[in-house]
Amino acid sequence: MSPIATLLWTCNLFIDTFGQLSFKAAAQAPDEMEGLARWRFMIANYWLWLGIGTYIIEFFVYLGFMSNVPLSQGVLMGSVNIVAVMLGGRLFFDEKLTVNRIIATCLIATGVTLVGWGR
Repeated sequence: MSPIATLLWTCNLFIDTFGQLSFKAAAQAPDEMEGLARWRFMIANYWLWLGIGTYIIEFFVYLGFMSNVPLSQGVLMGSVNIVAVMLGGRLFFDEKLTVNRIIATCLIATGVTLVGWGR
């Protein structure tokens, strides 16, 4: 993979992860809120708008990345975001990492490495 594609992929990884974690933060409404009140709370939350803004930026970064790599490689490389989001969920939201999730994460990371930088 070329240096520019690697840079765009890395930027996309961080931008997408930040966007996903922002949406998770926006969805953390108090448990007693239901229905429309919960939606109003989320819409007023700045994390939602940060996530939306981040996804707008990510669109252009991903488009740049995809213009520098074959489609099959780009789509597979994009799946490493799953790993980063899972780790972010653990760090920022105290989500549990089960043995199956850790094994799956290692398999995804290995596959991305083989596809992205393999010959």
